[in-house]
Amino acid sequence: MHNFFHEERIYKNYDAMLLKRLLTYAKPFQGQLIICIVLLLLIAFLDLSRPYLIKLLIDDYIPKKDIPGIHRMGLLYLFIIFSAFMLNYFQVYLLQYTSNKIIFNIRQEVFSHLQKMSLSFFDKNTVGRLVTRVTNDTEALSEMYTSVLVNLFKDLFIISGAIIVMIKLSFSLSLIVFSIFPFLVAGTILFARTVRPIYREVRTKLAKINSALNENIAGIKTIQIFRKEGYIYREFNKMNREYLDASNQQLKIYALFHPGIELLSTLGLTAILWYGGNQVLQHAMEFGVLFAFISYLKDFFRPIADMSEKYNILQAAMTSSERIFELLDTPADIPQPHHPVVMDTLEGVIEFKNVWFAYQPGEWVLKDVSFKINPGETIAIVGATGSGKSTIIHLLGRFYDIQQGEILIDGINIKDMDLNSLRCNMGMVLQDTFLFSGHMISNIRLNNPSITDEAVQNIAKYVNAHDFIQKLPKQYYEEVQERGSTLSLGQRQLIALARVLAYQPSILILDEATSNIDTETESLIQDAIKKILQGRTSIMIAHRLSTIQHAHRIIVMHKGQIRETGTHQELLEKRGIYYRLYQLQYKE
Repeated sequence: MHNFFHEERIYKNYDAMLLKRLLTYAKPFQGQLIICIVLLLLIAFLDLSRPYLIKLLIDDYIPKKDIPGIHRMGLLYLFIIFSAFMLNYFQVYLLQYTSNKIIFNIRQEVFSHLQKMSLSFFDKNTVGRLVTRVTNDTEALSEMYTSVLVNLFKDLFIISGAIIVMIKLSFSLSLIVFSIFPFLVAGTILFARTVRPIYREVRTKLAKINSALNENIAGIKTIQIFRKEGYIYREFNKMNREYLDASNQQLKIYALFHPGIELLSTLGLTAILWYGGNQVLQHAMEFGVLFAFISYLKDFFRPIADMSEKYNILQAAMTSSERIFELLDTPADIPQPHHPVVMDTLEGVIEFKNVWFAYQPGEWVLKDVSFKINPGETIAIVGATGSGKSTIIHLLGRFYDIQQGEILIDGINIKDMDLNSLRCNMGMVLQDTFLFSGHMISNIRLNNPSITDEAVQNIAKYVNAHDFIQKLPKQYYEEVQERGSTLSLGQRQLIALARVLAYQPSILILDEATSNIDTETESLIQDAIKKILQGRTSIMIAHRLSTIQHAHRIIVMHKGQIRETGTHQELLEKRGIYYRLYQLQYKE
């Protein structure tokens, strides 16, 4: 699978299909959006009526000194202002509320899709870019729904209404405006074509900065240990400088477009003042007509001047939607079977049959691996780094799919089993325990309301985690910092053991669960492991051979193949790979 998050590869122009697909997310809210459009049309009508009222006041009521009429016009003007304010309030609130609901649904869909992806997908795509998809890119769509999609109707109505009223007021003055219109169209098209590639470049540079920030902040400890702050700073400064240069290029185009529109608008206004002023002085035109015409001229030019901002938002939305839809269109490479076998509980018979697996095509990590584990057995897997130990447990949980062979649990191919029921019956304690933000108790319960506080405490006592939790200021409701940074590795492992036991899995997997832990904590963990292994089919992966001597069988892996199998004593007597590993550790 290729990495589709390389922003450098995204060079599509505005795509009507993208917009059409975006509109499908708005379809459930079409009633609210129609109401917003109707409100905007009413607001536009009220905005267009104000200059005309002033024109009537100047030309019809003031010359006749019609005081009651002037009062009526004043009250009508106030009513229009107040009505426009109230309609604006309801329209803005309803539009923002609807947009938030649309973006909520899109963000939920993207996050849900990410949860279905396999580990290989996350191996190939950086966290920073994935986070950008769920946050920044969805937010860019929000601006499109609010600032472009609906408000575009208002702009079109304002422009159309202004043209109609201007023609009605004075055809000769309208011709002056229309003579400028071709220059406006040409300038707008030129702006769009010029700014599009520059805009893409800005988005590309910004994505690089986001990715670099995520990586460097996550790895700040390593950066400081190896004193690489200077190098990282220079690299970031280079990316930041590239982003600044691209942004400045974009600013130059915008700085030229806005004054250009303003210049054309001013030229049109100057021509209208010159011609219209002469007409007024010659009594060929009423002053109120000239005043109203100038107001409508501003209404005519304002939406065109705002077009650059709307185009900017639309380009952002198109770019973001392209990335979001490409993510959503990437199928999960660990698909749920069409007719999944749902297993509430498992007996625990595990069998690998001639399994071949490679992370990269042709680079086999496992080669023709076959073994069987009976219910209640504890099997240990040992071997040098890169021998394929951890790969076996990843395949068993179907986080990756094998290329050849079969993996069976209770005689059923795991590709035919419901993914949720498969993993619910499997508990894993990994070397690097991940703790979520929240409380100690929520990290054990993992938001499962069926596990009571009392059950959590009993489990914590059973796995020897209760004592250290009791010493915390808030005990089980102590806040867990990011990834459990305030807890020792051993304490995190005890929490992981409690978490696994809380879900009562049929199959238990321990991957280097006691590595890099002090002797005192290791004894607590070993005692807890002995308890939770009882009555469960278990697989233990260990580097320290002293921790797996009690296993029913030990499988020795070497370069992706099973080279030896037997008990601890049997393998020592063979004086093979296991014996040599044991001798090396004994000498250490």
